[in-house]
Amino acid sequence: MQPLRVFSVAPKLPRPLEPLRELAYNFWFSWNPRIEELFAQLDPRLWRETAKNPVLFLNRAPQSLLQSVAADENYLERLKEARASLEQYTTRTTGGVPFPPAESGQPAVAYFSLEYGFSLSMPIYSGGLGILAGDHLKSASDLNTPLVGIGLFYLKGYFRQYLTPDAWQQERYPVNDFEQMPVVLLKDAAGQPLLVDVDLAGQTLYAQIWRAQVGRIALYLMDTNIPQNPEHLRAVTANLYGGGLEMRLWQEILLGIGGIKALRVLGLTPKVIHMNEGHSAFAGLERIRHYMKREGLSLEAALELSASTSIFTTHTPVPAGNDRFPSDLIQRYFEGYARDMGVAFKVFMALGREDPRDDSEHLCMTVLALKLSRFNNGVSRLHGRVSRTMWQRVWPQYPLEDVPIGAITNGVHAPSWVAPDMALLYDRYLGGNWREDPDCTRAWSLADTISDSELWRTHERLRARLVDFVRWKLRKQMESKGVGRRLLELASEVLDPDALTIGFARRFATYKRAGLLLRDKQRLFSLVSNKARPVQFVFAGKAHPADQGGKKLIQELVQFCQQEDCRMRMVFLEDYDMDTAAHMVQGVDVWLNTPRRPLEACGTSGMKALVNGVLNLSTLDGWWDEAYKPDNSVGWAIGQGEEYEDDEYQDFVESQTLYNILENDVIPLFYDRDHSRLPKHWVRRMKASLKELVPLYSAHRMVEDYTRQAYIPACENFDKLRQNNYKAAAELATWRMDIMTRWSGLQIQNIQTDAPAALTVSETVTVTCEVLLNDIKADHLLVEIYSGPLDTDGRFTSRLTFPMQPAGQPVNGWQRFEGQAQPEDAGRFGFTVRILPRHPLLLDPHALGLIKWGA
Repeated sequence: MQPLRVFSVAPKLPRPLEPLRELAYNFWFSWNPRIEELFAQLDPRLWRETAKNPVLFLNRAPQSLLQSVAADENYLERLKEARASLEQYTTRTTGGVPFPPAESGQPAVAYFSLEYGFSLSMPIYSGGLGILAGDHLKSASDLNTPLVGIGLFYLKGYFRQYLTPDAWQQERYPVNDFEQMPVVLLKDAAGQPLLVDVDLAGQTLYAQIWRAQVGRIALYLMDTNIPQNPEHLRAVTANLYGGGLEMRLWQEILLGIGGIKALRVLGLTPKVIHMNEGHSAFAGLERIRHYMKREGLSLEAALELSASTSIFTTHTPVPAGNDRFPSDLIQRYFEGYARDMGVAFKVFMALGREDPRDDSEHLCMTVLALKLSRFNNGVSRLHGRVSRTMWQRVWPQYPLEDVPIGAITNGVHAPSWVAPDMALLYDRYLGGNWREDPDCTRAWSLADTISDSELWRTHERLRARLVDFVRWKLRKQMESKGVGRRLLELASEVLDPDALTIGFARRFATYKRAGLLLRDKQRLFSLVSNKARPVQFVFAGKAHPADQGGKKLIQELVQFCQQEDCRMRMVFLEDYDMDTAAHMVQGVDVWLNTPRRPLEACGTSGMKALVNGVLNLSTLDGWWDEAYKPDNSVGWAIGQGEEYEDDEYQDFVESQTLYNILENDVIPLFYDRDHSRLPKHWVRRMKASLKELVPLYSAHRMVEDYTRQAYIPACENFDKLRQNNYKAAAELATWRMDIMTRWSGLQIQNIQTDAPAALTVSETVTVTCEVLLNDIKADHLLVEIYSGPLDTDGRFTSRLTFPMQPAGQPVNGWQRFEGQAQPEDAGRFGFTVRILPRHPLLLDPHALGLIKWGA
């Protein structure tokens, strides 16, 4: 039987407790332990059972409990202080880098992501991408960055993991009850849900919009599980990364096109969009269509305006991680869309192809995003280089160094991941700045002043707390499987709170090599069975439901952990989530990371461990490639950054290196104690990592990098292009079409230099050339000397560029250019001349893909 009417019932909070409701509906609680404690202390068990969800907690709290707390003057005073702190935080106008003026109440940036992870109570994330997006919003809030988030609200979110008795991963998908989560359904003046719609090949998909408040930042989430949709379309937001290729396309249409439409429905007009991974690339198309239809711009002007104000961050160097859709599928859903934009479908497809001439190539969302953005970046320095190599075909005439993909290294939101005990220690020794501005070098430079004994004792408490958590969680796992009494009793005794504890937790993709530690099982057994210097491991992580190789890795690892001689020193925790991650990064001594270089884009889990004083042991990949110091003063590296053609040989070499580091460096250092049982040398490395690395790998630094390098320049570009009713955008588009037409007619001849056959370092040489302008203005050409060292085949190994200026007037269309070059190093050098397009409104001369080389 179906109900005649559905309605919501809110808890009846006593009047003195009303501020709890406001605190519950702002995710600021997730990085403020004082607020969490206000809920947790009412009923610790219920707080854990409700996954630290304050709305669900209040809905389940007995009325008698609420009534008794309402009479507790001490509690009410702390509640009042917390409410005042939230108000002070949300109304504060100071923050990070100031933005150009904007219309009152309007965000400057809209941030698009397919997943977000900022609280255990909001399970709409799968792993690193979502947690990174959540940390991005939190730091944007702390820095008062004028930003809003756009995403999808999944009914079932990502899967929950459990293992069968033979250790094979299985998945279950519990349903999220949005009414019991810290979100608000947005409604119109008539009290009806605000709706956004997108076209799916003649079908209309509707979505209602929920708002999650993340400190100062509003996150808008679209939900298709509504009566306006037929059953098959209601499922579009059922599962994160669920369904087949067509379902993925529907989700990405809703995120990109629907996300831009949602902003308009909400009356929000951000100047800039930031596409977090290629999933949201369709947002760039919808912005172009909007400027054409609503503002009357030509296709070319709309494209220039949209691309010049768009940021794209690519996250994966693994080809399979970049969504590609076949032409026939895209044609079904976008042929009419392209026609509406006045674009031939072949031209439309070319936007998403590495080689626009290859009609058999699928549309790649990463390529589409790269072409629709003038600000492109990877998420670590190494990943930036890898991305330039990976996508060089998009700019085939450019040297690798000039492929327009930069790098902004990821960071983590320190207040969200630092253990409360460690945070109190930082407050005492570093002052409040570490919390308000975690990238403040001056605050973290005081890490040396922290008492060795206090830092170590605090860390020991966190290790003991991790051991307690592991025992509790392991017992729950075993109870669910109906194991015998003996094993249940052993679960309460696993791990030693005083032993060296190494953590490994991440997605179990094969390139992350969770099995590297198992390659020499006898050597591993010797480590965990050593009673004089015990070593223990805590593992966690999920494999993608379709990744049989990843599931096999989990099975092999768990079966080894369950051996009689290992089960007390090696534990695999099922159903890895943010709570498990927090306990692990706060309580282990060493964070182990073993990806196959260069397939780890960044790897932020090690950063979360870092802010708790945990030392990293990793291959030189992702962030660790730039963070590691060769003297091992902040952690250890597996190898020296080598890349192998033979994976099997690489795994053998690096597994042996890993065992050697553990046996010869990590274990002896940990157990090297002074007369007070303090590992002085270990603590010295903890302090060094805090002092030298935490300021560099915080999300605050990351957001400020985006702000300085992308958000503000893009906002300023929007203001320039919008002037005089978008006259500047039209001018830039006209110039682009003209220069692309004339470019092939450019010629370079008569390149000469006064350089002798042999030079000394820093000696200046003059280079001249003549350029046939082909009716292009000389000041619209960036003519450069391209110089650098050569390899044995005569190819440039790196380069420096030096500008050349017009000299004199053109003669018969030929303009003479002149410049000076200065080699900075000794060796075998060469030079040539190249030309790039230049315009005052063109942000990057490489963006158009035009280049002319001297013969």
